[in-house]
Amino acid sequence: MEPEILQAGAEAAGERLDSFLAKSLPELTRSAAQRLIESGRVAVDGRPAVKSCRLSGGEAVSVILPEPDPLDAAPQAIALDVVYEDGDVIVVNKPVGMVVHPAPGHPDGTLVNALLYHCGRSLSGVGGALRPGIVHRIDRDTGGLIIAAKNDAAHLALSSQLQDHTLARTYEALVTGNLREDRGTVDAPIGRHHTDRKRMAVTDRGGRSAVTHWEVLERFPGLTHVRCRLETGRTHQIRVHMAYIGHPICGDTVYGAKKPVAGLTGQCLDAVGLRFIHPRTGEAVELSCPLDPEFAAILRRLRGSHSFS
Repeated sequence: MEPEILQAGAEAAGERLDSFLAKSLPELTRSAAQRLIESGRVAVDGRPAVKSCRLSGGEAVSVILPEPDPLDAAPQAIALDVVYEDGDVIVVNKPVGMVVHPAPGHPDGTLVNALLYHCGRSLSGVGGALRPGIVHRIDRDTGGLIIAAKNDAAHLALSSQLQDHTLARTYEALVTGNLREDRGTVDAPIGRHHTDRKRMAVTDRGGRSAVTHWEVLERFPGLTHVRCRLETGRTHQIRVHMAYIGHPICGDTVYGAKKPVAGLTGQCLDAVGLRFIHPRTGEAVELSCPLDPEFAAILRRLRGSHSFS
């Protein structure tokens, strides 16, 4: 397995290596990091590390992670809100809180488990055993439309549409602050945060092109309701881009305020629109869904009193 290369910033000076690894790699606990160091899987500036190592800041830390234990995606009888379905594709309105596919910490109860039960064996194999049919993903704490392919031909066609932007995704969000303009575009590359590997960030260091178009729908004191259209599909793209321009999404405790919003399970971000070219018929399919009930309730409160109180 190829080593993971981490760059220790100046703020890591004096920090224990095992603590730095646990902060930088979401799949590692501190004890697991210690075991990796003891087994010779960690090097600092090319030299094997010792468990007692403390960083000075500026080092390159390489880590060879063990192969993950295999996970088995099994069918589960989980109710789905199916918005569109035929022999080639299925579009589901994913609820807030549901993980898209099995992963460490989320072995079941995912959208994939539900799709396997609903669709049987009619899901494409392009995404592998853990991601059958999955063409794109949305965050656990984001609700809304997600499309899955029922055969390999449909999967490849939809993946190609993701690349050339004919598969279009529209989101609505409630962001903090008052955007000066009525519309705009954020064109800034996104990559893994260079010190906190659990987060994404706007960065030129290994970042990939990312473009988000936004427009204002409603304005409230201290908050703005916006529509966002993705031109690319990077991890946490809208959350990162809106935080980057100083307007993080309401309820986003990773890129915005750390305190959760009362009455809100996730964040005020919903995938409300999806447009794609049907892989078999060549016809355009345009779908929409209502906002998550908690998001919609917050908007109603704002429209009624212009505050959360």
